[in-house]
Amino acid sequence: MGGPAAVSTSTGQGYAHLIDNSKPWWKNTRMIRLNLCIALLLITSTTNGYDGSMMNGLQSLPQWNSAFDYPGGGKLGLLSAIQNIGSVAAYPFSPYVSDGLGRRAAVILGATIMCIATVLQTASHSVGMFIGARFLIGFGLTFAAAAAPVLITEIAYPTQRGPATSLYNTLWCTFGTFHLPTSWSWRIPSAIQALPSVIQVIFVWCIPESPRWLCSKGREDQALHVLAYYHASGNRNDPLVEYEFEEIRAAIKFDREVAANVGWSSFFKTPGNRRRLRIMIAIAFFSQWSGNNLIAYYMNKIFDAIGITDPTTQLLINGCLNIYNFIIAVIAGLLCDKVGRRPLFIASTVGMFVFWVLQTVCFSLYSEKGNITAAHTFIAMIFLFYAFCESCIAFTPLIVSYTVEILPFPLRAKGFTIFNLALSLSLIFNQYINPIALQALGWKYYIVYVCWLAFEMGFIYRFLVETKNRTLEETAALFDGEDTAAHLAEHAAVNAGISDSHSDREKASSEIEEIKA
Repeated sequence: MGGPAAVSTSTGQGYAHLIDNSKPWWKNTRMIRLNLCIALLLITSTTNGYDGSMMNGLQSLPQWNSAFDYPGGGKLGLLSAIQNIGSVAAYPFSPYVSDGLGRRAAVILGATIMCIATVLQTASHSVGMFIGARFLIGFGLTFAAAAAPVLITEIAYPTQRGPATSLYNTLWCTFGTFHLPTSWSWRIPSAIQALPSVIQVIFVWCIPESPRWLCSKGREDQALHVLAYYHASGNRNDPLVEYEFEEIRAAIKFDREVAANVGWSSFFKTPGNRRRLRIMIAIAFFSQWSGNNLIAYYMNKIFDAIGITDPTTQLLINGCLNIYNFIIAVIAGLLCDKVGRRPLFIASTVGMFVFWVLQTVCFSLYSEKGNITAAHTFIAMIFLFYAFCESCIAFTPLIVSYTVEILPFPLRAKGFTIFNLALSLSLIFNQYINPIALQALGWKYYIVYVCWLAFEMGFIYRFLVETKNRTLEETAALFDGEDTAAHLAEHAAVNAGISDSHSDREKASSEIEEIKA
């Protein structure tokens, strides 16, 4: 198997010449099956994404408000935040389940817990029961949401990894049930929240386990089988499969024996890991503290403040906005490998800042002068803002894929747990504080987010690293230096037999030994 050595270059195309472009993926039955498995994992995010839309819709339903004594202020904040409090409670356990039992087992456990919890939520007859059920939904969601995007990243075909993982987090029911005169107007949307978990419990057994996890447990033959079956129609001698397999082995060996990055404290030990930690926590908070959750969870309160009080109109706008969000997020997710992560993040933060400032101006004009035109313009600014934020160019499609990409395998589950913890903490703060602050400050509360978005722009421009067109191992190694990425790629190429020079083999071996020394 001759040919040039697959060394990582500055453009990261170490495996590009190994890709089989003889026919599109949709004409390959095993690639179709792999992508169906990925689609099954993608729906994990719908439970969390649907929750924001559902809670927004429920607040516009007189039947729900009557059943729970018209919650407002801190009580409403707790009802919204409790699911994320449940998520935080599960974080100490989720990485050990994902690393110990496997990515697929973690998804099964989480989906099962969420099915049980949603039944309790639908059957709730008191505020306490509703809160307890939502806590349990969040608890189960952590196990599934911590493992699903990692598994997507680790099984996806190399050229489809970025778009596939970016579609995670992109995936209107209260409007349809609004006219039901009974409590089923809110119970039906509550029950539908279980649908993704039910589908996963039934079909998750068809999904392959992560080849990287299998290699880490010494089950290399099974790992090679998964790579060959899905990436090369069963051919274990395919150059791409051999390259991926050897690079996984080299990366796991490097991380274990050389870098020893296996514990929580390792995030603080090296400059590369501290850079990872800084970026992960920042984009987690940015994704929730950009004003998007003020709209996502308390849109009806904002509409009331600008004179749109009709529940039907509120639900209609909420439904249209979610459909619009989904379309924009899918398009952005598919563009991530063409445009790059860094340009999308920069465009997103700039767009959010511009349209949030315009929202603030419109909100103030209506509040201070009763300007109806400003109120209508405010609605248009919400849609334009969301194009850059919640369903946005970067934060919805990219925060998960980018976080998983920059982490080396031994730290991937733990690092993603830290990311999710930061995400949940930011959500809890937002969901509890936003209704209180909005009630107290009105439109002036929007100025807080104007200042914060200005900070986001500077941070993203200064610290975000481009990762497109690299394998997972090469991307993770970027934070430890370009040389490390090159060493891993060269070592994989030599061991896979796609470097045609004996001197290349000796050179790669000596370089790996130098790193170990």
